[in-house]
Parts: sequence; C-alpha cells; structure tokens
Amino acid sequence: MSKLPKTHKFIDLSDYGRPVAVKIANGLKETSFTPIHVTLAFIVSGLAACYCMIEGRYEYAAFFLILKSILDAADGELARAKNKPSYTGRYLDSIADIILNALFFGIIAHISDTEFWLCAMAFIGLQLQGTLYNYYYVILRNKCNGDTTSRIFEDKTPVALKGEKQKHVNLLFAIYKVLYGLFDKIIYTLDPKANEGRALPKWFMTILSTFGLGFQLLVIAVFLILKLKAIILPFFLGYTAFILVFIGIRKKLN
Repeated sequence: MSKLPKTHKFIDLSDYGRPVAVKIANGLKETSFTPIHVTLAFIVSGLAACYCMIEGRYEYAAFFLILKSILDAADGELARAKNKPSYTGRYLDSIADIILNALFFGIIAHISDTEFWLCAMAFIGLQLQGTLYNYYYVILRNKCNGDTTSRIFEDKTPVALKGEKQKHVNLLFAIYKVLYGLFDKIIYTLDPKANEGRALPKWFMTILSTFGLGFQLLVIAVFLILKLKAIILPFFLGYTAFILVFIGIRKKLN
C-alpha cells in the first residue's frame, strides 16, 4: 500500500531510496523481521556515519547516510507490506531521526570548527524544514485517502493499534512531544489554516520535498564527498529562509 493514491503521487526528491526500500520490504515480508528491526538497522547505519565522520572517512560516512535514508523508508514499507501499521514504529522512527540529526550536526560542527550557536541554529532550521514538509505531506495524505498513521495535529496520545501495547505508545508519544512539540507549534502557528485549503499540486510538493530528510541527508553526503564540510551548517541555516517562501506560495495556491 502506497502513502498516496496514484492520482496524487508526486516526484519526491527526498524519497530516492524508495525503490530499494520496497525491495528490502518485499524480501523481509515473509520473515520474522519486523519494521522495528529495520528501524534499529537505520539507527546503526546512522551511528556508523557518525563514526566515519569523526575518523575523516567522508566517503564511507556518505554511504552510511544514504543507507540510513533507504532503511528509514524500508521500515514503513515493511509495515505496509505486512499490513501492520503501528504508532510505536511511527514515533520510534521520528525519535531516532531527530537524535541522529543532532549527532550529525554536532559532529559536523566539531570537524569543521563551526561555532556552537551556528550549529544550534542550523539544527533548528533543519528540523523546521522537515516539519513543514511533513505537515503539508500528512495533510495531503489525509485529504486524498492515503496513509493516515501520521496525524496532522499530534496533540493527543493515539489509541494503540492492533498488535502494539498502549503503554509503549504512551511512552514514545511523550518523548516525541518533548522533542518535536516546539517545532510543530512553530509551523502550525505560521500556517494554521493549511488543512482548510485544497490538495496541494504535485509540482509544489516536489519542490517542497527538498525539505525532506532524505534530501537533507543527500546534501550532507554530497558536501562530505566534495570535502566541503564547512559549508553544510551555513547551507541549512540559509535554506531555512525558504520556509516563509513555501508558506507564502501555499497560501496563494489556496
């Protein structure tokens, strides 16, 4: 099952790993491997990327960043292939993402001698970019009868789905709110009526997908390979300005 029906699918520049992710999911469909196992695998890949960055092995770091992106898509694909969606997996995935992102940026700041304030501001920008993309993407999925495991407004603890425990959902949702609550609130405040408009056009979602985590990791990987590590954090800080541009375009479209 796809996240979107065919008529509303767009070219997602952050989702380049999806074809490989689908193959991984199909290969694991009839096994005892669960989406949680795949999530744990992408955490390991992310940590491997961190180690390689510290050691100055930037080509290997780039490889593990891309592998992390692929596995990040594969856990959701496996959940859909097994028809076992879960809030446990959804929140664990997001929690792992933000912690790894913080590690990536902290290490990049260290190896590029970037000041802490710039690292912190770039990280905040990175997360706001991803939040805006996810916000609009989840709205689109809900409007177009797509996957609804992710909710537009994460304001209440969801009821556990079949096969998962409510206490796990409660714990992970609480952690999610601590880590993402401020970013969600900022984006909701900037565009509180996004859910009231019509479905966003494909071309807009394609451009907006440059805010997706997969594309962000690809940018980091390319800069590392090109030995341009000092540019990474300033780039993401500067690119954050496009949040207001995209919100302005969204309002004009509706």
